Amino acid sequence: MMTKWEELTPDQQAEVERQLSVIRRGVTEIVPEDELRRKIIKSITTGKPLTVKLGLDPSAPDIHVGHTVVLQKLRQFQELGHMVQLIIGDFTGRIGDPTGKSETRKQLTEEQVKHNAETYQQQINKILDPAQTKVYFNSEWLSPMNFAEVVNLAAKVTVARMMERDDFTKRFQGGLPISIHEFFYPLMQGMDSVALESDIELGGTDQKFNLLMGRTLQKEYGKEQQVAIMLPLIEGLDGVQKMSKSLGNYIGIDEEPNEIYGKAMSIPDELMAKYYELTTDISNEDLAALRKGLEDGSVHPRDAKMNLAHTYVRMYHNQEAAEAAKNHFVTVFQQRALPDDIQEVTVEPGMLTDGSIGLIDLISHLGFASSKSEARRSVQQGAVKINEQKIDDVNAMITPADGDIVQVGKRKFAKLKTS
Repeated sequence: MMTKWEELTPDQQAEVERQLSVIRRGVTEIVPEDELRRKIIKSITTGKPLTVKLGLDPSAPDIHVGHTVVLQKLRQFQELGHMVQLIIGDFTGRIGDPTGKSETRKQLTEEQVKHNAETYQQQINKILDPAQTKVYFNSEWLSPMNFAEVVNLAAKVTVARMMERDDFTKRFQGGLPISIHEFFYPLMQGMDSVALESDIELGGTDQKFNLLMGRTLQKEYGKEQQVAIMLPLIEGLDGVQKMSKSLGNYIGIDEEPNEIYGKAMSIPDELMAKYYELTTDISNEDLAALRKGLEDGSVHPRDAKMNLAHTYVRMYHNQEAAEAAKNHFVTVFQQRALPDDIQEVTVEPGMLTDGSIGLIDLISHLGFASSKSEARRSVQQGAVKINEQKIDDVNAMITPADGDIVQVGKRKFAKLKTS
């Protein structure tokens, strides 16, 4: 029988409110919140942790700070004593989540999904406590389903309900194709919640339809319904568009410390508090003090940003790396000096034509661009310097000499060696 609020001790009531305060931080919507309160009360009185689910469609293996919004919330649940259910969508990943897409997603191979899943797990362990994280692959319960079971699952949701999804509606109205298998993505995500009897599921605001499908199917299969918690999508370094690797406005959690620190220093001032709230382990009390300081001017935005950059490097590398990245940034950007630890890169004679090498080829050789087109953009944007002199000719031929310093952007340096 469910314990009522008035039956709780004062300490238990205080603990319920404390947990709700932590969980509400940065959250856009909780559906429904009264059920969340009831679940927390049950957890406290029975001593049984809640199970909190996050599904990952491993279509891209690199995690950036935008992805960590939900991961930080999971970490908060763990610190409250609850258990995380991490679903690696090795089955659903072969279909692809159509959310927000204007066309059918390409299906991943089993090998691609496996590789991406392994990379995800390595990076997620930088944030979550492995001891309080259970990892599942949804092929475990989805692959064995026979055709009759799939038909029975499909019969539980109408086409009209599926067309409530904004992306499906827009594609249908625009005459763009919608494959039948795409309808099964939210059904399969919902079946994950049925199979694991999840208490709570997290996701971005763009995942609301899928999260609520979990509630629908749990009810249909006679399970206690999960609570759906939606978190905001965070803008990238441009301050406008959602953080995305394809847009280049991201901070990758696996990037080098100097890169993470330098990128963090380019976060727009007006987004700093949001980044702190959603993507760091700062306490609610310290967050409130930071907001107040930024508003009344007692905290300088530059200082807050340097602390944020330091926090990211400390979280994803370690304290020593964070201090080194801070010193590097101060030396290079605030004092306008070259760093002491510039990597030395050899330019072999075989790479030269009449003693010279094309600027684009040189940048690519140094590893400062992932492609020649990216190298060309860096030159055109005035981001390339050799011995402190800007080079803006994409066709420039460079005659390298020992000790030449090549700089691309604000954070990439190399010292050339020719013999």
